[in-house]
Formats: sequence, C-alpha cells, structure tokens
Amino acid sequence: MAEGKRVTRRGFIKGSLGAAAAFTIVPRHVLGGAGNTAPSEKFGAALIGCGGRGNGTFGGLGPNVEKLAICDVKFLKKADNKTIYSDFRRLLERKDIDMVAIATPPHWHALISIAAMEAGKDVLCEKPMTRFIAEGRAIVNAAKRYKRIFQVGTYGRFGASKDKNKILTHKIMASGLLKNCKAVHRKRGGLKVQQWSGIVNAQPHPIPDSLDWDMYCGPSPLRPYHPHRFGGSHRGYWDYEGGGLTDMGQHHYDPVQWEFAKDYTSPVEIEAYAPPAHPEACAMWGWVELKYADGLTFTFESNEWGKPYDRKEDRGVSLSDLSEADQRKIKDMPDPKPLVSFPEAVRTRKEPGGHAEAAHHSATLMHLANMAIRTGRKLRYDPVKEQIIGNEEANRLVNIPMRAPWHL
Repeated sequence: MAEGKRVTRRGFIKGSLGAAAAFTIVPRHVLGGAGNTAPSEKFGAALIGCGGRGNGTFGGLGPNVEKLAICDVKFLKKADNKTIYSDFRRLLERKDIDMVAIATPPHWHALISIAAMEAGKDVLCEKPMTRFIAEGRAIVNAAKRYKRIFQVGTYGRFGASKDKNKILTHKIMASGLLKNCKAVHRKRGGLKVQQWSGIVNAQPHPIPDSLDWDMYCGPSPLRPYHPHRFGGSHRGYWDYEGGGLTDMGQHHYDPVQWEFAKDYTSPVEIEAYAPPAHPEACAMWGWVELKYADGLTFTFESNEWGKPYDRKEDRGVSLSDLSEADQRKIKDMPDPKPLVSFPEAVRTRKEPGGHAEAAHHSATLMHLANMAIRTGRKLRYDPVKEQIIGNEEANRLVNIPMRAPWHL
C-alpha cells in the first residue's frame, strides 16, 4: 500500500475478507461491517466550530480518528471546500467522513447534529446540547431514526457511575421503591453568571471580511454585528445560548441526573428568584428550584446576586429511607452496567453513556431554569408532553421559531 494512503472502511473489509478466504475463518468483529467496526480501522472525522472548545471536543472522538476537514463561519475567505469549509452542509456531503465533532455556539447544535446524522455521521456535540427544549427531542428522534451514535460532550457521569455512594443512590432511585423522595441537591456558584451576561443596547460594528455573519446567526434572529455576540461571549445572549447557567449547568447536573436516575424524565415545578430579565441579554439571577414529581429537588444558586437560597438544606437518599424489605431488594439489585464511552459506542454500536435522551433531559434542566428566570413566574411542566402547563408565554420558549429557511 502506498505510504500515507488512508484505509477506508470498505477497503479494509474487502482486503480482510480476501485474506480470510485464503487462510482461515476470521471472526466477524475483526472483519468489521455493520455493527462490528474493525479495531484497526481509522475513522474519517471533521470538526465543525473551531473556536476555543473545538480541539477539546474533537479529542473526545477517541483514537484511530483522522481529521479530514474543519468548518467555521469565520473561514469565509479561506474556505476551499476541500479541507476547509465555511458552510457545514458542503462538508456533510463527503462520504469519507464517518463522524463529526460539533463545537459551534448552541443555537447551531441541533440543526447540525440532525443534518450530520441524516448524512450517516456519528456525532459528538459540545454542551449545552441545545438552545431550547424542542430541539432536544428532535435530536433524540433523529438519532433513533438514522441509527447513529450521539453523545453530548460532558463526562462527569462516567465518574459518578464508578462512585459507590452514587451507585447506591442510583439503585434506590431507579428501583421506584422510594415513593416520597426528600432529597435536595444544591449547586452553589461556579455558574459564571456575571461573566456571561450580555451587553444591553450594543452599537453595531462593521462585520469582519472573513466572517459569514448571516450564517453565524443562522436560525436565530439576524441582529447587527457586535464582537461581543461572537466568540465565547456569545453565551450572554438568548439568541445563541443561555448565559453561564447553560454554559456550565449541564456539566454540573448531568452526573447528578444519572446519580438520581432521572435520565428519562424532567422536573414538574420550577421557580426562580431573579430580577426582571432583558429580552435579548442574559443577566443576573439568584437561585432556581426544580422539583420532580417524586419530591426530589435540584437547586441552582448563583452566589452572585440577591439573597441566598434558604428553603431547604442538602439531603441525599439512603437505605434507611426504605423499609427493611425494600432495603433487601436494593441489596439484591445488580449494579448498573458500566457506561459506554463515545469511541466504544462508535465501534460496538452500543448506546453511549451520555446518549441523546439523557443529554436532552439534562439540557432541559437548564432550559426550564432559564424559562422561569425569563418569565418571572413559577412554572409547571409536563415531562411527557414536554410542555409548560397554563403559561403560554413560557410555552413559547419550549419551541422557539427559527429564522427562515432554517427549521427543525
């Protein structure tokens, strides 16, 4: 084979089959094929979104990955549509790309993830998974429809799943034996609320020649360009993200969600303590309380504004919360199976640890919290229908209209 020539999926399997016929029978998992990717094969990959988190996100794709292309709206002048792109749609046309890492601002996560899976690519996407709740459900549906591997780029749950105390909590909560959960988990600070606040009444600036600003805005409103809306500070605007809460919250609460076995449901009551919110710029808030139907309470505290949260103290769950008969049932339960990493999921076609449904529900925590902050109302949520009950203002934030021609 010529030096430097890339081993493709098809070429590797064809060569291996020939060798097998001549010498011996080779197990299916060694040959590769549907659901049995050969360990020695290199995967073609691309990075979409080449800002500060780009290389870190790409690294999560794992070993045996060859970066074939990069894409970013800031590459408008140097895009050659061979290895450098400014429009992700052109990149996704390539058949030699097996997976993509997405590190764009969150207002693009859903559309690019869905388009990539439709094009046959597996996806590792930066947190937060989405900008609003309906996008998450659309990603979950796409992953099922196209049978692709999707994982959000938070890894805290992998550590939580190896902690004996957290495993016990997971088993108690997953068992359904605890009918009235009094547990309270509070996150105090570390949410970068002031750091990722937006600028109010920012004056327009000239658009850099190298930037496709229309494409950057994409499904969000086409606002006048301002440098604070681009780069890491994009987090301070509802158009693109949801402040420090969505920037950091999925990191903090994704492992907690696993610990309390809430990967398939969401809170039913949400209440925030915050000043009136600006319609465009994310700003300060004090705390948000999110309560599940079984009584479990999660709380975010900013520690950056207003009076401290003082409603409930931290409290976990223990075997003593159950009857002796139920305690024996928990002790007889097997531990949960080890979580599957993204690279292993791609190779084996097993569901990854941070799979689409779990990621959707952990992102929903942040969205519900922000919806309570933005509306200034206590909200009731139906986690089955994924709709706010009795508040149309808040319900409009569940499925925010996209700027044409973009749509879910």
